[in-house]
Amino acid sequence: MKKILISINPQYVARILDGSKKYEFRTKAAKQDINKLIIYSTFPTKKVVAEVEIIEVLEMTPEDLWEETKTYSGIELDAYTKYFENRKVAYAYKLGKIRRFAEPRDLEYYGISFAPQSFVYINEGI
Repeated sequence: MKKILISINPQYVARILDGSKKYEFRTKAAKQDINKLIIYSTFPTKKVVAEVEIIEVLEMTPEDLWEETKTYSGIELDAYTKYFENRKVAYAYKLGKIRRFAEPRDLEYYGISFAPQSFVYINEGI
């Protein structure tokens, strides 16, 4: 299994870490089997702060996905609707166990020099 490193806005990172956001929404899902998300918190943090287990990947219409995930979406309906505007398919990673790093890491730790627009695969050994 592989991991992916994804860029997430700090306000949503905080919600993932406090447990109020149990789904990470995406317009595209990884094609390879993955079992963990490595979370890069974007500006102003600009650090990798945690690794989260992926329980499952949901794929459905944006409307059905919202109905399934809204209780622990960690996002307002307006922002969700705007994010998936004009999309027929929406994806969500259902998040499990969180491992917060005692020392946030730089991207270079993972051998990458810039934050990915969507995600980048990371080898399991890291």
